[in-house]
Amino acid sequence: MLTRLRLKAFKSWADTGDVALKPLTAFFGPHGAGKTNLLQAPLLLKQTAESSNRGIVFDFGDGETPADLGDFRSAVHRHREDSRLSIALDWNAPTPLRLANPDDEGRALAEDTQLGFTVVARQSPASGLRSDPAGRAQRRTILQEMGHRVGRTSFGMRRRNARGEYDLLVEGTEFQFVSRMGRSMWPLPAPNKCYGFPGHARLHYQNAGFLTGLESAFEERLHHLHYLGPWRAALRRRYRWAGEQPADVGRAGESAVGALLASRERGETVGRGRTGRRLTLEEYVAQWLRDLDLAYHFRLASRPEDSQVFEVRVAKSADSPEVLAADAGAGLAQVLPVLALCFRAPAGSTVILEQPELGLHPMARSGLADVLVDACQKRGLQILLESHSQRLLRRLQRRLADKTVAEDDVALYHCTATDSHSSLTPLELDRFGNIRNVPEGFFGDEFGEIAAMSLAGLQRRREPPE
Repeated sequence: MLTRLRLKAFKSWADTGDVALKPLTAFFGPHGAGKTNLLQAPLLLKQTAESSNRGIVFDFGDGETPADLGDFRSAVHRHREDSRLSIALDWNAPTPLRLANPDDEGRALAEDTQLGFTVVARQSPASGLRSDPAGRAQRRTILQEMGHRVGRTSFGMRRRNARGEYDLLVEGTEFQFVSRMGRSMWPLPAPNKCYGFPGHARLHYQNAGFLTGLESAFEERLHHLHYLGPWRAALRRRYRWAGEQPADVGRAGESAVGALLASRERGETVGRGRTGRRLTLEEYVAQWLRDLDLAYHFRLASRPEDSQVFEVRVAKSADSPEVLAADAGAGLAQVLPVLALCFRAPAGSTVILEQPELGLHPMARSGLADVLVDACQKRGLQILLESHSQRLLRRLQRRLADKTVAEDDVALYHCTATDSHSSLTPLELDRFGNIRNVPEGFFGDEFGEIAAMSLAGLQRRREPPE
């Protein structure tokens, strides 16, 4: 589980400070307040790790990636190309990461479940560079420093000079790298991407083999990061499925039906309630759709003439005829990928959701909060989300008050923005679920609207009848 995030000079954030991440972490606030930016940073690291280009520092993405950040200038705070962009991410591993001590096989060099990674990058100077056809200097992103942490011990690299040479960094231990050539420190080329130690490190230093374990642990954590964007794909009338096993539901939920069918084939089940009865993922989704009042019946049916073609069929009530889900309204298309992802993502995964409530009726938005709590508790997931829904927040407050979810398992934040930077306020709740530090203008001025409506009604009553 991710436990801490800190961004410096990233998008609208000059410095977030340490942001504590819990099993269920939600960011609220107006448009443009920086909520999405907080979620984009881990996604940037994930798509960089998955990129086939080992020579880049960051994969800033495109229209096909979870985070489309453009380039360094677009991603850095206030587009200040002389700034240093920094991302720090901490997490708890399910089992301790043990780095074998190459100098003493009987002892671990470091061993802990508390892991972390930090990267600092900047833009290359404009002087001396070639220009593009528009006369702009072709600048590139340079990794200034990066480090992997295991407990209190860290290993990393720092840029030594303008020639692109790097030094290895060691902190929290007396361990020293030993060169095969007898030199204690040998300048190295740039890291692979933003986190990988170059092959020369293992070639030049006879006791550097354990560095691979740090890279693998980082990649493993990012591999278990799943994302669903705010605009979900419309449900189709027909789906062809020939046994594919999608890793998740796709950035727009386009693979949600395939994920449900794959779960059926694998015989996956989810526990429901205190009875201990386990349901198939389809049954579990069907139950939640009923609880959210979006569909009374839900099933995936194959076509008699072609066993590889499936339809999503629903009924609104017990007496209603079945119809194709494509004809049942946009709300179903919006929530189905959320349900499929939350209850099929591997246990221990981190799920990032942008506006999961989008397109839902207010009552369904309230119920969606229960879906998220249930996924965290039943699947052991971590869910990070950004939302504009007051209904979703109110239900989370209620679940904290009635002890359905523990206070230590939820972190709620409010984001605001000025002309210069975004700010983050942790919402403080009492044991009754009330917010002690309600931000000014939080979800608009509800009481002001009621007062204005009452005044308008009073004025209308004073007017002569038409």
